[in-house]
Amino acid sequence: MPVKIGMMSFAHMHAGSYAHSICSRNDTEMVGIADHDPARTAAMAQQFNTRAFESYEELLSAPGLQAVVVCCENIKHRELVEMAAAAGKHVLCEKPLATTIADAEAMISACESAGVQLMTAFPCRYSPVMQRMKAVLDSGEAGKVLAIRGTNRGRNPGGWFVQKELSGGGATIDHTVHVTDLMRWILKDEVSEVYAEISNGINHLDFDDVGFLSLTFKQGAFGTLDASWSRPKSFPTWGDVTMEVVTENGTLSMDMFAQNLVLYSDKTNSVSWQNWGGNMDDGLMGAFAKAVAEGSPVPITGVDGLRAAEVALAAYQSAEISAPVKLTA
Repeated sequence: MPVKIGMMSFAHMHAGSYAHSICSRNDTEMVGIADHDPARTAAMAQQFNTRAFESYEELLSAPGLQAVVVCCENIKHRELVEMAAAAGKHVLCEKPLATTIADAEAMISACESAGVQLMTAFPCRYSPVMQRMKAVLDSGEAGKVLAIRGTNRGRNPGGWFVQKELSGGGATIDHTVHVTDLMRWILKDEVSEVYAEISNGINHLDFDDVGFLSLTFKQGAFGTLDASWSRPKSFPTWGDVTMEVVTENGTLSMDMFAQNLVLYSDKTNSVSWQNWGGNMDDGLMGAFAKAVAEGSPVPITGVDGLRAAEVALAAYQSAEISAPVKLTA
């Protein structure tokens, strides 16, 4: 039987891709959509040919509903996750898990107390090239990892992403968490110290659009991460995720979006990259559905989301005091 899933908000740009996966997979079924924006609820329900619920509470009480995907503005994650947990529904929550440590811990606690699973949406783990890199490193063939250079640069998404009262920050909180999670996953280790340089040097507004981090891990490896919104409006895709991993035996390089076709469109008067190959959002949704169906642990936990968020929040603190910040986790 397919896992019955509902969507809680389409505020985040990734929601559409997740909804498409739910509707197209054999192991998932879309129950319906709720959103605090009624117009968006109606539009998305029509697009995905599913039911529009008038409230989150109505969605959570829908017959047979087993799980929800939370894609609201960052600041609202805790409210919706706690609401879903109280209703006994498993949760896949968009990143960053929360904008404060206290909120993330409360979300994890609420799900544990309710006996439901909380999974953090880090689809980059399901990129085929990323999984290949992980397999090579896990095999031991490359030797010990010494350092990692990562990027997650992108276009400024605008909207609520640049409203700190809704997003919790700017580029740094938006783009740090993905690659931090990948580094933790590769190293099987936690970040012990964060140093960051953060600015608003591109748009010169009251949100950060430039973020560059240096990370030290407990077992001695170190990493750097460019998490800036530095791609121009005309860039052919939303951004990039790249990693270079320096090991005892050599260097492994990964470009997550290198598999693409170049589309020259007279309809939009633009050039874009159309990715081909594996669909990492679909891989994420499949992993979530499998854990719910089997009652097995989700592969990317709320704690994983918390640890990545801790690094982003420490980066802001480091930039403010112009000094490294130590983490205690």
